[in-house]
Amino acid sequence: MKQKERLAIPRQHPRELDPATRVTNFDEVVFGYDEKTAILEANRCLQCKNAPCREKGCPIHNDIPRFIALLREGKFEEGYWVIRETSSLPAVCSRVCPHEFQCEGACIRGKKGEPVAIGMLERFLVDWMVQNGKNILTPCAMPKDKKVAVIGSGPAGMTVAYHLAHWGYRCTIFDSLPVFGGMLTVGIPAYRLPRNIINAEFDALRSCGVEIVRKHVGCDVSLEELRQEYDAVFLGVGAHVSRKLGIEGEDLEGVMHGVDYLRRVNLGEKLELGRNVVVVGGGNVAIDVARTALRTGSTDVFILYRRTKKEMPASQAEIHHLEEEGVRIEELAAPVRLIGENGRLQAVECIRMQLGEPDASGRRRPEPIEGSEFRIEADAIIPAISQQVDHTAVSGVDVATTRWGTFDVDPVTLQTSIPWLFAAGDAVLGPQTVAKAVYQAKQAAESIRRFLEGEDLRVGRELEEESSEA
Repeated sequence: MKQKERLAIPRQHPRELDPATRVTNFDEVVFGYDEKTAILEANRCLQCKNAPCREKGCPIHNDIPRFIALLREGKFEEGYWVIRETSSLPAVCSRVCPHEFQCEGACIRGKKGEPVAIGMLERFLVDWMVQNGKNILTPCAMPKDKKVAVIGSGPAGMTVAYHLAHWGYRCTIFDSLPVFGGMLTVGIPAYRLPRNIINAEFDALRSCGVEIVRKHVGCDVSLEELRQEYDAVFLGVGAHVSRKLGIEGEDLEGVMHGVDYLRRVNLGEKLELGRNVVVVGGGNVAIDVARTALRTGSTDVFILYRRTKKEMPASQAEIHHLEEEGVRIEELAAPVRLIGENGRLQAVECIRMQLGEPDASGRRRPEPIEGSEFRIEADAIIPAISQQVDHTAVSGVDVATTRWGTFDVDPVTLQTSIPWLFAAGDAVLGPQTVAKAVYQAKQAAESIRRFLEGEDLRVGRELEEESSEA
């Protein structure tokens, strides 16, 4: 096929559940491609020589052009194994990563039109392997005598355990939650990431000898006690602590915070927020909260965001789905006070904002407009404005942290201030994408391997330090 013909192919859009139907359940909203559609979309790829999707866009550096080339030749199994050369969680990343800001955001085709649907093509290969009963497990090495404790069963912990177990090291994952998967399970709704996808990853880990136990490190067992039994410890505790608004009335009944709300719903708790729900924030957590509130019975849900929709850091696809489902976005507005009666939230006092000069994020800074206050009646308000790291796991241990509360690590080796303790993912980066956690955790696993074998942790890795910024 000539380049002109490839350029003439429009982006292929997947089928989706009807909005009126999907707000009544937690079924997966977006369907995968069929073979014909996947091959057609793959033919849109220009096979760039210095592919920016791989070099600049993908934090894991998946060989995107190569797996797409194999896909369009009908070599689906070979394409899948290309992805597995670099990614430990392709079924997850293909569904929940913000591709428009990563691989697809760097796609050359996006400069004058729509980028190649890289995430959907990756998902097609993974789903095809499962649907056709193909083996998706990689061989495990014979067990060694070294043991590693992994604290946290989210994407960082899963990735470290995956690599170390495949190198023969005995790993035990510890998690305080009643379910495994960390933020994948308790922070992302099932309509975006079906639970069978996550469960399959843990089945694969168990098949390689990884033990997974429910214990709260820092409460049920101390870090020092783990050190007595294990040769190294990895911290993948994520960022599960909701950041507060810090305004009057935040202690009223009817006030709940983003990841706390999602955790309770995802663990099966029946929460009735009332009809009118206000969600504060513009990221994917805020979007997930609003869409979840609809699915649990609230009928008038809207998002309060201090910038405009154009500046929202959430995925455009998620914003599109949100508005399709009937959630309104109140732009350029921020809460300043929560008003209650008899200890119960009644209304949210807000102020109008205007955009000033750009701040450190590159976005224009929101500034309040004096005298523009207004009120919104609300049965519940859910701030979803960011998360912080919980330090319970390191109770009683002097480990260095940054001014943001994340763990301070060597940027190349991911080693903390304690030589036998390593960390990666949101515990180091703050709230970030699954792909970034996977890439960083892979580097941490290599450092742990070297530490266990008495090798130099830094030699030959300077290039990896640069690439981790992707």
